[in-house]
Amino acid sequence: MDKPKIVVLGAGLGGTIAAYEINAAVKGRAEVMMVSESETYSFVPSNPWVAVRWREPEAIQVHLPPIFAKKKIGFTALGAKRLHASEKRLELNDGSSVNYDYLVIVTGPDLAFDEIEGLGPHGGHTVSICQTAHASAAAEAFERFVENPGPIVVGAVQGASCYGPAYEFALILDTELRRRKIRDKVPMTFVTAEPYIGHLGLDGVGDTKGLLESEMRERHIKWITNAKVAKVEAGMMHVEEVGEDGAVKKTHDLPFGFSMMLPAFRGVPAVRGIEGLTNPRGFILVDKHQRNPAFPEIFALGVCVAIPPTGPTPVPVGVPKTGFMIESMVTAIAANLDMVLDGKEPTAEATWNAVCLADFGDGGVAFVAQPQIPPRNVNWSASGKWVHLAKIGFEKYFLRKVRKGESEPFYEKLALHVMGIRKLRM
Repeated sequence: MDKPKIVVLGAGLGGTIAAYEINAAVKGRAEVMMVSESETYSFVPSNPWVAVRWREPEAIQVHLPPIFAKKKIGFTALGAKRLHASEKRLELNDGSSVNYDYLVIVTGPDLAFDEIEGLGPHGGHTVSICQTAHASAAAEAFERFVENPGPIVVGAVQGASCYGPAYEFALILDTELRRRKIRDKVPMTFVTAEPYIGHLGLDGVGDTKGLLESEMRERHIKWITNAKVAKVEAGMMHVEEVGEDGAVKKTHDLPFGFSMMLPAFRGVPAVRGIEGLTNPRGFILVDKHQRNPAFPEIFALGVCVAIPPTGPTPVPVGVPKTGFMIESMVTAIAANLDMVLDGKEPTAEATWNAVCLADFGDGGVAFVAQPQIPPRNVNWSASGKWVHLAKIGFEKYFLRKVRKGESEPFYEKLALHVMGIRKLRM
């Protein structure tokens, strides 16, 4: 009798560790297979460093096929063209198909640059740090910029759900420009859909508002909140500042010589528009066990999961899916698949806590939120040069974990470390 097949779709931060942890949990009772669009894993949290050449892409990447082979996990880098959920079949980009008994969707997002005219690296006028290839191209654009410096605009557009990297990159740019002794030639503006600086899509964590506002004042970075980017032209960004009533109260025409704006996210084309599986934006609907109600053999985790916003805001603001939340989803799904294979109903639930290290090159801000969405049991933030050093250690640790095919959860240890306490209930 053939073993049931568990297919993991997506080999990013969540998908790679999900394949490792699920394979360890099922203990040979099921065949595990990874479907990826690339043979290369990239450590996305280091992309801001790549964009200023503090890292080369190869330093944060891992070649996956030999690791999966060693772990006896199936692997293909053909990528998924379309999910046929009612048939339990995944159509690949070459026209072939993979059938599954259980599917774990960990695709990450589709980057919706096209929703704003002139946005993004593909025919637009702004760079991106969402993917390592984007960050590498951004580094080339930045080198051209420093030869003829001018204004910089950095931020996140309406509907974005990932704000930490925008703050990181703005402050990393400030650090790099000061090192090159041209900061005085570069006016900087931070443009964000958030209702206030440090909201982060989480209604703030600890004093992220005060900490980030202080950093930006000290570094002479102006900001516009409740911002909608109407259009981007070569060297000019048109921004509408929205009031509490939702009406435009002011418009801004912001000249720039270099700009990085995080886009809104949506579900990837392979899953978008499947009735019962996704919401209107294409994000996967899941219950408290990370399982889709319409297709109970499908689980999902990470950025591709549908999570409602923390509350109404004048401009749409999404909720980030941070690494700690993703890791807890991985652990829950591995445990639930273990139960399902034993003929039991799944009971494991993700904790959905958050820990974040936002590096500024010469300092940074760290926060821990338990749970990620308020009200919280732990609501903690701090800043200092130690955050930069902690993130370097985090990068090395996580890449080593991926290279070794390890599935041991890490973020809880990171939370304990950054808070400097010996015991914390997660």
